[in-house]
Amino acid sequence: MNMFQPQSGATAEWMTQFVDPNAWQAWLIKKPPIDTKPLTNTVKEFGATIDPSVLAQLQSDYMQQMTTLWQEMLGSKTPAITDKRFAAPEWQSNPLHAFNAAAYLLNAKFLMSMADAVEATPRAKQKIRFAIQQMVDALSPANFLVSNPEALQKIVETKGESLTRGITNMLEDMQKGHISQTDESAFEVGRNVATSEGAVVFENELFQLIQYKPLTAKVYERPLLLVPPCINKYYILDLQPENSLVRYAVEQGHTVFLVSWCNPDESLAQAKWDDYILNGAVKAINVVQEISGQDQINALGFCVGGTIISTALSLLYGRGENPVASLTLLTTLLDFSDTGVIDVYIDEAQVALREQSIGKGGLMPGRDFASSFSSLRPNDLVWNYVKSNYLKGESPPPFDLLYWNADSTNLPGPMFCYYLRNMYLENNLRKPGKVTVAGEKIDLSKIDAPVFIYGSREDHIVPWGAAYESMSLLNPKKRSRNRFVLGASGHIAGVINPPAKKKRSYWTNDNASEGAKEWLAGATEHPGSWWPEWAAFLEANGGKQVTAPRKYGSTKYKEIEPAPGRYVKVKAE
Repeated sequence: MNMFQPQSGATAEWMTQFVDPNAWQAWLIKKPPIDTKPLTNTVKEFGATIDPSVLAQLQSDYMQQMTTLWQEMLGSKTPAITDKRFAAPEWQSNPLHAFNAAAYLLNAKFLMSMADAVEATPRAKQKIRFAIQQMVDALSPANFLVSNPEALQKIVETKGESLTRGITNMLEDMQKGHISQTDESAFEVGRNVATSEGAVVFENELFQLIQYKPLTAKVYERPLLLVPPCINKYYILDLQPENSLVRYAVEQGHTVFLVSWCNPDESLAQAKWDDYILNGAVKAINVVQEISGQDQINALGFCVGGTIISTALSLLYGRGENPVASLTLLTTLLDFSDTGVIDVYIDEAQVALREQSIGKGGLMPGRDFASSFSSLRPNDLVWNYVKSNYLKGESPPPFDLLYWNADSTNLPGPMFCYYLRNMYLENNLRKPGKVTVAGEKIDLSKIDAPVFIYGSREDHIVPWGAAYESMSLLNPKKRSRNRFVLGASGHIAGVINPPAKKKRSYWTNDNASEGAKEWLAGATEHPGSWWPEWAAFLEANGGKQVTAPRKYGSTKYKEIEPAPGRYVKVKAE
């Protein structure tokens, strides 16, 4: 598999196969014994094996369970199914459809048990399991028109209109190049997402710097700089007023600046990692210092933005500068020992392939990122929409977070390849001096500032234990200055959890000297949002209260255009 690229070919190819009964029929109602040749071939490709005695036991258990299932069907007994994909009453009202679903689930269980029984290195085993899971999820009878009773019933009820709408939805998505997860026509950047009032006060080829309008008469003297991931648009931090982290920070009395990364085109096809550090994060820090007149600011990095701002700060501290009063890292990897399920896409061969194709110039397409991240949760982010949009002819409802999710960004090939090799593949950032910027060695331990580190408990992109490892990399001799907070939910939903909604929970533990598991064992769970914990941390490092600025920028850095600016509106081709 290519890194961040779908395994199964073009979108149009797989979209048009959902009406083909031959794609699922043989596998769906396979008479025992199930054919294990495809899986055993996959196992052999990874140089792995399965103990013959374990395989024999799995086959014996499978035969018994399949025999029982056949007997229930012949006796007109409807099998009990708890999988949410088959929760609709149409699956239970027809014994054949119920049997199809039960047979599928049994076959899926058998194949995944075989994958779990594989004797291989952890990395190879993870890849085998991921490949089998992708196949199993794709072959669900819920994903095909002729085997989905919900879709068939809807065709009857609507006299064929649902099928017409489904085909229309599919053709429209083929033109877009992605599956619609929300009503994209319901949103517009600057109109009902990314609406916090502000102005662009600086721009170069890599980013625009937005300064937001104060909402309080007094503000803390030290401003706050937000550095979002360059892999996505910044407005995940400023969706709508009720769930905007930007607005929340402004309401707490902070002068907020934010980096709005460009969406690279061919003019930036040669941009490197060093450019994103020097002309991106370091430049943003310097401009905010100049506009505010403060030698020290507060900084926040989210995901890859956290990796970028940490690298930039390590560089500046290594030069003898002391640019921040505090650093906040949200779902950020500095130690890439555990990169979660995304690790299945990364190995020496795949990274070398990317380096050969775009490492010296070119673009990493944003659509490949979107497809690959969706493949990490295919039932929720792919097949759920295939079923509803195409098979049932339904239109997805508007949802701001999913609109943002579909608004992809490109990355320069040289920058992306450097990031892949030095961070994900070789984990060099945690090794002092292994990563250099402009010829200067990077050492994260040189960052001398209190750090607030946040991880999400169900994060499949940045496992929270990996986020916790930053506790030992930053302030290693002053570890008590660091604060770790764990939130519920995943990579995005865990972060975007405003207090007003009173949702989810978070965990705290003031003992910062333990490992991740020990930390959690001693942690206390609190209801609601973790944002107030972060607000208290910022308040402690914000300095004294001063009169809020009455205009954007400064004499040197004048207002260029109103927020959200031009850069965030550029769509990836």
